[in-house]
Amino acid sequence: MIKILIVDDETDLEILIRQKFRKKIREQDYEFVFAVNGNDALRKMAEYPDVEIVLSDINMPEMDGLTLLTKLSESNPLVKTVMVSAYGDMENIRKAMNRGAFDFVTKPVDFDDLEMTMEKTIQHVKLIRETLKAIKENNILRMYVDENVLNFMGSREYEASVMINETVEATVAFIDICSFTSISEKETPDTVVALLNRYFDLMVTEIIAQQGIVDKFMGDCVMAVFKGSYHMDRAIDACLAIRSKIEGLQGNIGFLPKVSVGINSGEMISGNIGSATLRRLDYTVIGDTVNTAQRLQRAAGV
Repeated sequence: MIKILIVDDETDLEILIRQKFRKKIREQDYEFVFAVNGNDALRKMAEYPDVEIVLSDINMPEMDGLTLLTKLSESNPLVKTVMVSAYGDMENIRKAMNRGAFDFVTKPVDFDDLEMTMEKTIQHVKLIRETLKAIKENNILRMYVDENVLNFMGSREYEASVMINETVEATVAFIDICSFTSISEKETPDTVVALLNRYFDLMVTEIIAQQGIVDKFMGDCVMAVFKGSYHMDRAIDACLAIRSKIEGLQGNIGFLPKVSVGINSGEMISGNIGSATLRRLDYTVIGDTVNTAQRLQRAAGV
């Protein structure tokens, strides 16, 4: 449902609007809110924050439509305003458009033209909704998916190569918080998650600083991959920095964190691993090099 604010000091306009759009109101496509001037409109906007379209007259007492338009553009930039006025000269039209009006309809109102204008405005609002939703979803996706994977997903060859893999020369590192399982047995879930996220954030910062890729989080362990020039050197530098900073943290619950690290370098298979049928894939690396690095990490933690 689209909520529309009508701002006009002609009180009979409300009757005309409700009569003209009674079917849309009945089918819950439109919901109208009415105000008699700019000040009243601002109060109604505060009362109904989900208003997405404003239809406003220009000449009104207390606050005129052009002043209202300026205030709406400043405080509610996503709200689209259509000016509906008898002052349809080019000067007023230009003032309205320069202050952020989406469109302009002249009085006496041609309700067929007004309906077309409203539909056009509604389509624009829906496009904004979809765009904002896509941005929000993309930002959420970035919390779970590595930047390199996102870039790959945006490339033209993504669909064609979704199940293709390649052999790469790289270094993989497993970095585990030693004895962290004991914390999860003693502390509340909120404390455990907050503490683990603090450690992970520190680790990720150092991995990214060395152009590494966070492949996955595995319980209280991070798996990172380093590709390109001097990949082993960069992996070692990242792990040394992580060990130094983790062990320098003060434990506020009597836990002094330490890390066990396993690093190995060599050939590994890189690609989308998983089930195409289930449509669940993990962009990762596998192979003996990776397995050896994980075994080294486990041995280091003993």
